[in-house]
Amino acid sequence: MIDLFSKRKYFFALSIIIILAGFAGMLVNGIQLDIQFQGGTLLQIEMSDDQYDAAQIEKVISEKIGKKVTAQKMQTYNAKDANSKINMLQLKVSKNDTLSGEEMNKVVEILKQDFKVKEEAQMQVQSVDPFIGRELLEKGILAAIIASVLIIVYVWWRFSVMSGLSAAIFANLALIHDAFVMFAVYTIFRMPLNESFVAAVLTILGYSINDTIVIYDRIRENTRTMKKMPYSQLVNTSVIQTMARSINTTLTVLICIITVYVFAKMNNIQSIQEFSLPLIVGLVSGTYSTIFIASPLWAMWQEAKLKRKVAVKASKA
Repeated sequence: MIDLFSKRKYFFALSIIIILAGFAGMLVNGIQLDIQFQGGTLLQIEMSDDQYDAAQIEKVISEKIGKKVTAQKMQTYNAKDANSKINMLQLKVSKNDTLSGEEMNKVVEILKQDFKVKEEAQMQVQSVDPFIGRELLEKGILAAIIASVLIIVYVWWRFSVMSGLSAAIFANLALIHDAFVMFAVYTIFRMPLNESFVAAVLTILGYSINDTIVIYDRIRENTRTMKKMPYSQLVNTSVIQTMARSINTTLTVLICIITVYVFAKMNNIQSIQEFSLPLIVGLVSGTYSTIFIASPLWAMWQEAKLKRKVAVKASKA
Protein backbone atom coordinates (compact mmCIF):
# COMPACT_ATOMS: atom_id res chain seq x y z
CA MET A 1 0.00 0.00 0.00
CA ILE A 2 1.26 3.50 -0.85
CA ASP A 3 2.30 5.45 2.23
CA LEU A 4 0.87 8.90 1.48
CA PHE A 5 1.09 10.01 5.10
CA SER A 6 4.90 9.81 5.10
CA LYS A 7 4.99 12.23 2.14
CA ARG A 8 2.67 14.78 3.81
CA LYS A 9 5.42 17.40 4.13
CA TYR A 10 5.77 17.56 0.33
CA PHE A 11 2.02 18.08 -0.04
CA PHE A 12 2.03 20.77 2.65
CA ALA A 13 4.99 22.46 0.96
CA LEU A 14 3.24 22.57 -2.41
CA SER A 15 0.19 24.23 -0.87
CA ILE A 16 2.34 26.77 0.97
CA ILE A 17 4.22 27.63 -2.24
CA ILE A 18 0.97 28.24 -4.17
CA ILE A 19 -0.50 30.39 -1.41
CA LEU A 20 2.73 32.40 -1.01
CA ALA A 21 2.78 32.92 -4.79
CA GLY A 22 -0.73 34.32 -4.45
CA PHE A 23 0.37 36.78 -1.77
CA ALA A 24 3.35 37.74 -3.91
CA GLY A 25 0.98 38.35 -6.81
CA MET A 26 -1.16 40.50 -4.53
CA LEU A 27 1.86 42.60 -3.49
CA VAL A 28 3.04 43.01 -7.10
CA ASN A 29 -0.28 43.35 -8.93
CA GLY A 30 -2.59 44.44 -6.13
CA ILE A 31 -6.11 43.10 -5.68
CA GLN A 32 -8.14 43.71 -8.81
CA LEU A 33 -11.79 44.39 -7.91
CA ASP A 34 -14.43 44.33 -10.62
CA ILE A 35 -17.01 47.06 -10.86
CA GLN A 36 -19.51 45.14 -8.69
CA PHE A 37 -17.14 45.47 -5.71
CA GLN A 38 -15.23 48.69 -6.25
CA GLY A 39 -18.09 50.69 -7.75
CA GLY A 40 -18.09 52.58 -11.05
CA THR A 41 -19.80 52.38 -14.44
CA LEU A 42 -19.78 49.63 -17.05
CA LEU A 43 -21.14 50.17 -20.57
CA GLN A 44 -21.36 47.49 -23.26
CA ILE A 45 -22.55 48.54 -26.70
CA GLU A 46 -22.82 46.65 -30.00
CA MET A 47 -20.44 47.70 -32.79
CA SER A 48 -20.99 47.17 -36.53
CA ASP A 49 -17.78 45.14 -36.88
CA ASP A 50 -14.51 44.49 -35.07
CA GLN A 51 -12.50 46.96 -37.16
CA TYR A 52 -12.34 49.70 -34.56
CA ASP A 53 -9.52 50.99 -32.36
CA ALA A 54 -10.40 50.52 -28.69
CA ALA A 55 -7.39 52.60 -27.62
CA GLN A 56 -8.53 55.53 -29.78
CA ILE A 57 -12.07 55.31 -28.39
CA GLU A 58 -10.65 55.25 -24.87
CA LYS A 59 -8.58 58.37 -25.54
CA VAL A 60 -11.36 60.37 -27.24
CA ILE A 61 -14.04 59.65 -24.64
CA SER A 62 -11.69 60.26 -21.71
CA GLU A 63 -10.78 63.69 -23.14
CA LYS A 64 -14.37 64.71 -23.94
CA ILE A 65 -15.95 63.79 -20.61
CA GLY A 66 -12.91 64.53 -18.44
CA LYS A 67 -12.84 61.13 -16.74
CA LYS A 68 -10.58 58.11 -17.13
CA VAL A 69 -12.29 55.47 -19.30
CA THR A 70 -10.97 51.97 -20.08
CA ALA A 71 -12.06 50.42 -23.39
CA GLN A 72 -11.95 46.74 -24.34
CA LYS A 73 -12.98 44.78 -27.43
CA MET A 74 -15.38 41.89 -26.87
CA GLN A 75 -17.25 39.30 -28.88
CA THR A 76 -20.24 37.36 -27.68
CA TYR A 77 -22.44 34.53 -28.89
CA ASN A 78 -25.10 35.38 -31.48
CA ALA A 79 -28.26 33.43 -30.62
CA LYS A 80 -29.84 34.29 -33.99
CA ASP A 81 -26.93 33.11 -36.12
CA ALA A 82 -24.62 30.40 -34.76
CA ASN A 83 -22.05 31.15 -37.52
CA SER A 84 -21.52 34.75 -36.46
CA LYS A 85 -20.65 36.63 -33.30
CA ILE A 86 -21.75 39.95 -31.89
CA ASN A 87 -19.00 42.59 -31.69
CA MET A 88 -19.18 44.56 -28.48
CA LEU A 89 -17.26 47.48 -27.02
CA GLN A 90 -16.91 47.49 -23.23
CA LEU A 91 -16.18 50.74 -21.40
CA LYS A 92 -15.28 50.84 -17.71
CA VAL A 93 -15.06 53.83 -15.43
CA SER A 94 -13.57 53.45 -11.94
CA LYS A 95 -15.33 54.11 -8.64
CA ASN A 96 -13.89 57.63 -8.40
CA ASP A 97 -15.36 58.64 -11.76
CA THR A 98 -18.83 57.05 -11.78
CA LEU A 99 -20.78 58.49 -14.73
CA SER A 100 -24.00 60.41 -14.26
CA GLY A 101 -26.97 59.81 -16.55
CA GLU A 102 -26.09 62.94 -18.55
CA GLU A 103 -22.48 61.82 -18.98
CA MET A 104 -23.62 58.36 -20.04
CA ASN A 105 -25.83 59.85 -22.77
CA LYS A 106 -22.88 61.96 -23.92
CA VAL A 107 -20.69 58.85 -24.21
CA VAL A 108 -23.32 57.08 -26.31
CA GLU A 109 -23.63 60.13 -28.58
CA ILE A 110 -19.86 60.26 -29.12
CA LEU A 111 -19.79 56.57 -30.00
CA LYS A 112 -22.66 56.91 -32.48
CA GLN A 113 -21.22 59.99 -34.15
CA ASP A 114 -17.52 59.14 -34.37
CA PHE A 115 -17.25 55.35 -34.25
CA LYS A 116 -18.78 52.23 -35.80
CA VAL A 117 -21.77 51.72 -33.53
CA LYS A 118 -24.40 49.52 -35.12
CA GLU A 119 -27.79 51.03 -35.84
CA GLU A 120 -30.31 49.97 -33.17
CA ALA A 121 -27.34 48.62 -31.25
CA GLN A 122 -27.74 46.43 -28.20
CA MET A 123 -26.57 48.27 -25.10
CA GLN A 124 -26.13 47.32 -21.48
CA VAL A 125 -25.32 49.79 -18.71
CA GLN A 126 -24.36 48.97 -15.15
CA SER A 127 -23.59 51.64 -12.60
CA VAL A 128 -22.61 50.83 -9.02
CA ASP A 129 -21.96 53.42 -6.33
CA PRO A 130 -18.74 52.77 -4.35
CA PHE A 131 -20.58 52.17 -1.05
CA ILE A 132 -22.83 49.56 -2.71
CA GLY A 133 -19.80 47.76 -4.16
CA ARG A 134 -18.16 47.75 -0.74
CA GLU A 135 -21.36 46.40 0.82
CA LEU A 136 -21.55 43.60 -1.75
CA LEU A 137 -17.96 42.59 -1.00
CA GLU A 138 -18.55 42.62 2.76
CA LYS A 139 -21.70 40.50 2.41
CA GLY A 140 -19.86 38.02 0.20
CA ILE A 141 -17.12 37.61 2.83
CA LEU A 142 -19.77 37.32 5.57
CA ALA A 143 -21.57 34.58 3.62
CA ALA A 144 -18.32 32.57 3.38
CA ILE A 145 -17.67 33.02 7.13
CA ILE A 146 -21.20 31.92 8.07
CA ALA A 147 -20.90 28.86 5.81
CA SER A 148 -17.58 27.95 7.45
CA VAL A 149 -19.00 28.26 10.98
CA LEU A 150 -22.02 26.09 10.13
CA ILE A 151 -19.71 23.48 8.58
CA ILE A 152 -17.63 23.39 11.78
CA VAL A 153 -20.76 22.84 13.89
CA TYR A 154 -22.07 20.10 11.61
CA VAL A 155 -18.79 18.17 11.34
CA TRP A 156 -18.18 18.55 15.09
CA TRP A 157 -21.57 16.96 15.82
CA ARG A 158 -21.44 14.24 13.16
CA PHE A 159 -17.90 13.02 13.89
CA SER A 160 -17.87 13.29 17.68
CA VAL A 161 -16.54 9.72 17.83
CA MET A 162 -13.26 10.87 16.24
CA SER A 163 -12.72 14.04 18.29
CA GLY A 164 -15.27 16.03 16.33
CA LEU A 165 -13.95 19.52 17.04
CA SER A 166 -10.45 18.79 15.74
CA ALA A 167 -11.93 17.02 12.69
CA ALA A 168 -14.15 20.05 12.03
CA ILE A 169 -11.29 22.53 12.40
CA PHE A 170 -8.99 20.69 10.01
CA ALA A 171 -11.84 20.18 7.50
CA ASN A 172 -12.44 23.92 7.64
CA LEU A 173 -8.72 24.60 7.30
CA ALA A 174 -8.80 22.63 4.04
CA LEU A 175 -11.69 24.84 2.86
CA ILE A 176 -9.71 27.98 3.69
CA HIS A 177 -6.82 26.45 1.75
CA ASP A 178 -9.10 26.05 -1.30
CA ALA A 179 -10.33 29.64 -1.07
CA PHE A 180 -6.73 30.93 -0.88
CA VAL A 181 -5.66 28.82 -3.87
CA MET A 182 -8.53 30.27 -5.92
CA PHE A 183 -7.60 33.75 -4.72
CA ALA A 184 -3.95 33.09 -5.66
CA VAL A 185 -4.92 32.33 -9.25
CA TYR A 186 -6.82 35.63 -9.44
CA THR A 187 -3.97 37.72 -8.04
CA ILE A 188 -1.24 36.05 -10.11
CA PHE A 189 -3.14 36.48 -13.41
CA ARG A 190 -4.60 39.87 -12.45
CA MET A 191 -8.19 38.72 -12.79
CA PRO A 192 -10.77 41.07 -11.21
CA LEU A 193 -12.71 39.72 -8.25
CA ASN A 194 -16.47 39.89 -8.70
CA GLU A 195 -19.68 38.18 -7.56
CA SER A 196 -18.84 35.14 -9.73
CA PHE A 197 -15.75 34.54 -7.59
CA VAL A 198 -17.81 34.63 -4.39
CA ALA A 199 -20.40 32.24 -5.88
CA ALA A 200 -17.61 29.90 -7.02
CA VAL A 201 -15.96 29.93 -3.57
CA LEU A 202 -19.25 29.07 -1.84
CA THR A 203 -19.86 26.30 -4.37
CA ILE A 204 -16.40 24.82 -3.77
CA LEU A 205 -16.86 25.02 0.01
CA GLY A 206 -19.87 22.73 -0.36
CA TYR A 207 -18.15 20.37 -2.80
CA SER A 208 -14.91 20.12 -0.85
CA ILE A 209 -16.54 19.47 2.53
CA ASN A 210 -18.63 16.72 0.94
CA ASP A 211 -15.41 15.07 -0.28
CA THR A 212 -13.84 15.43 3.16
CA ILE A 213 -16.87 13.88 4.84
CA VAL A 214 -16.55 10.81 2.61
CA ILE A 215 -13.01 10.24 3.94
CA TYR A 216 -14.02 11.07 7.51
CA ASP A 217 -16.81 8.49 7.26
CA ARG A 218 -14.31 5.84 6.25
CA ILE A 219 -11.95 6.85 9.08
CA ARG A 220 -14.84 6.55 11.54
CA GLU A 221 -15.77 3.11 10.22
CA ASN A 222 -12.15 1.91 10.31
CA THR A 223 -11.74 3.25 13.86
CA ARG A 224 -14.21 0.61 15.06
CA THR A 225 -12.49 -2.29 13.29
CA MET A 226 -8.85 -1.18 13.55
CA LYS A 227 -8.73 0.07 17.14
CA LYS A 228 -5.06 -0.70 17.72
CA MET A 229 -3.83 0.79 14.44
CA PRO A 230 -1.80 4.05 14.75
CA TYR A 231 -3.60 7.18 13.55
CA SER A 232 -1.15 7.67 10.69
CA GLN A 233 -1.83 4.18 9.31
CA LEU A 234 -5.56 4.53 9.95
CA VAL A 235 -5.77 7.73 7.92
CA ASN A 236 -3.49 6.39 5.18
CA THR A 237 -5.64 3.26 4.83
CA SER A 238 -8.88 5.27 4.79
CA VAL A 239 -7.58 7.73 2.20
CA ILE A 240 -6.38 4.95 -0.10
CA GLN A 241 -9.74 3.19 0.19
CA THR A 242 -11.67 6.33 -0.83
CA MET A 243 -9.17 7.95 -3.22
CA ALA A 244 -10.50 6.32 -6.37
CA ARG A 245 -14.01 7.53 -5.59
CA SER A 246 -12.83 11.08 -4.87
CA ILE A 247 -10.70 11.35 -8.00
CA ASN A 248 -13.28 9.75 -10.31
CA THR A 249 -16.01 12.04 -9.00
CA THR A 250 -13.84 15.11 -9.47
CA LEU A 251 -12.80 14.07 -12.99
CA THR A 252 -16.43 13.60 -13.97
CA VAL A 253 -17.36 17.06 -12.71
CA LEU A 254 -14.22 18.59 -14.25
CA ILE A 255 -15.11 17.23 -17.69
CA CYS A 256 -18.46 19.02 -17.48
CA ILE A 257 -17.06 22.31 -16.15
CA ILE A 258 -14.14 22.38 -18.61
CA THR A 259 -16.58 21.77 -21.47
CA VAL A 260 -18.68 24.69 -20.26
CA TYR A 261 -15.57 26.89 -19.98
CA VAL A 262 -14.33 25.99 -23.48
CA PHE A 263 -17.77 26.72 -24.93
CA ALA A 264 -17.88 30.08 -23.14
CA LYS A 265 -14.33 30.89 -24.27
CA MET A 266 -15.06 30.05 -27.90
CA ASN A 267 -18.19 32.18 -27.86
CA ASN A 268 -16.74 34.85 -25.57
CA ILE A 269 -19.50 34.55 -22.97
CA GLN A 270 -17.69 36.37 -20.21
CA SER A 271 -20.10 35.73 -17.34
CA ILE A 272 -19.83 31.94 -17.77
CA GLN A 273 -16.04 32.13 -18.10
CA GLU A 274 -15.81 34.12 -14.87
CA PHE A 275 -17.80 31.48 -12.99
CA SER A 276 -16.43 28.27 -14.55
CA LEU A 277 -12.69 29.12 -14.35
CA PRO A 278 -12.54 29.47 -10.53
CA LEU A 279 -14.71 26.34 -10.29
CA ILE A 280 -12.08 24.36 -12.22
CA VAL A 281 -9.32 25.61 -9.92
CA GLY A 282 -11.45 25.00 -6.83
CA LEU A 283 -12.41 21.46 -7.83
CA VAL A 284 -8.76 20.44 -8.24
CA SER A 285 -7.75 22.21 -5.03
CA GLY A 286 -10.72 20.77 -3.11
CA THR A 287 -9.83 17.20 -4.00
CA TYR A 288 -6.16 17.84 -3.21
CA SER A 289 -6.87 19.40 0.19
CA THR A 290 -9.32 16.65 1.15
CA ILE A 291 -6.81 13.88 0.47
CA PHE A 292 -3.51 15.52 1.34
CA ILE A 293 -4.31 18.29 3.86
CA ALA A 294 -7.34 17.72 6.11
CA SER A 295 -6.91 14.03 6.97
CA PRO A 296 -3.10 14.07 7.55
CA LEU A 297 -3.42 17.15 9.78
CA TRP A 298 -6.10 15.42 11.85
CA ALA A 299 -3.88 12.32 12.23
CA MET A 300 -0.90 14.47 13.27
CA TRP A 301 -3.03 16.25 15.87
CA GLN A 302 -4.37 12.99 17.30
CA GLU A 303 -0.90 11.45 17.52
CA ALA A 304 0.46 14.59 19.21
CA LYS A 305 -2.41 14.51 21.70
CA LEU A 306 -1.74 10.84 22.42
CA LYS A 307 1.95 11.57 23.05
CA ARG A 308 1.00 14.33 25.50
CA LYS A 309 -1.25 11.94 27.42
CA VAL A 310 1.54 9.33 27.60
CA ALA A 311 4.00 11.98 28.77
CA VAL A 312 1.60 13.17 31.51
CA LYS A 313 1.05 9.58 32.74
CA ALA A 314 4.82 8.95 32.75
CA SER A 315 5.43 12.10 34.80
CA LYS A 316 2.84 11.04 37.36
CA ALA A 317 4.21 7.49 37.66
